[in-house]
Amino acid sequence: MRDIQMVDLKAQYEKIGSEIDFAIKSVLESTAFIKGPDVKLFEEELQEYIGVKHVVSCANGTDALELAMMALGLKPGDEVITTNFTFIATVEVVALLGLKLVIVEPDPGSFTISIDAVKKAITPNTKAIVPVHLFGQCADMESLMEIAKKHNLYIIEDAAQATGADYIFRDGSTKKAGTIGHIGTTSFFPSKNLGCYGDGGALYTNDDVIAKKLRSIANHGMKVKYHHDDIGINSRLDTIQAAILRVKLKHLSRFNEARRAVADQYDKAFSGCSSLSVPERMSYSSHIFHQYTLKVKNGKRDELKKFLESKSIPSMVYYPGPLHVQEAYKYLGYKENDFPVTAMLCKEVLSLPMHPDMEQEQIDYIVLNILNFSGK
Repeated sequence: MRDIQMVDLKAQYEKIGSEIDFAIKSVLESTAFIKGPDVKLFEEELQEYIGVKHVVSCANGTDALELAMMALGLKPGDEVITTNFTFIATVEVVALLGLKLVIVEPDPGSFTISIDAVKKAITPNTKAIVPVHLFGQCADMESLMEIAKKHNLYIIEDAAQATGADYIFRDGSTKKAGTIGHIGTTSFFPSKNLGCYGDGGALYTNDDVIAKKLRSIANHGMKVKYHHDDIGINSRLDTIQAAILRVKLKHLSRFNEARRAVADQYDKAFSGCSSLSVPERMSYSSHIFHQYTLKVKNGKRDELKKFLESKSIPSMVYYPGPLHVQEAYKYLGYKENDFPVTAMLCKEVLSLPMHPDMEQEQIDYIVLNILNFSGK
């Protein structure tokens, strides 16, 4: 049996390597390493895939979040609501821009931002909400858009873990994650469902004015070379990464289906185990399983993780500590016990190996060992 990896990029490369090699070689031969033709082509192809008017590529997912907040004209002191259960990038850009960070609880079932918590957190100073489509599943965007309309707020979707996921509206219509709010952001970090071989990111919007602003700010504030209309930054997707992403985008739907097939097997194996809770699949979203995240009951999460390690099975805790207790964010003034749902999740969640190239023997081995540990 092949060694089990959380994400096996080598196995993926072995299958599509010839396409990747050709794409990289083409860029090397062109020497158009910055803003080469593959960048524009990738943006256009991703626009078509996710059904959005504008894709603006950038250097990474953190920059994408910063660019979104800059383009919307958020000012120091403006309040931005986001979830306490997310990667640090979601909140650090709020702090870096001098905005007021307001963090709220996640929903314990979906792991995404709690709608009730958002409603309670809104004040006259609230300007934006940043829902995170966590582990491959969308937040409740229809409810969030209703809140935003009522209070005249911006919605910035952090869709870094959900490229290709569908949000399902109450009338049955669908839109891709990241295309519903005013701006969507994503990351192409190598482990993502759509990942490059370095850093990369992008923003989505259907608003022509916002798109023009984003492109300017990402390019030193330039709409025309050497004419700086905005205060900007330098954030661009290099051509080699764009070429790699063009190849991977062609396979993305197949990759996501393969992930769902693995998740289905995990669900079937663990759904009858009282000490484990399988991921909830919400009626308003498809799930593309960027992570397959169990909740381990009875305080045995760390014990299970250590047991799996002894069996050469990797696992990860996303996320081990709430944001509000991190040293850098103690200035917010929250008390340690202010977020009991987040604290509970941080003690219970455990993500299992999940990628499109998992072998049946690997899945069976993982399942067998977890069930043995759980006494099933």
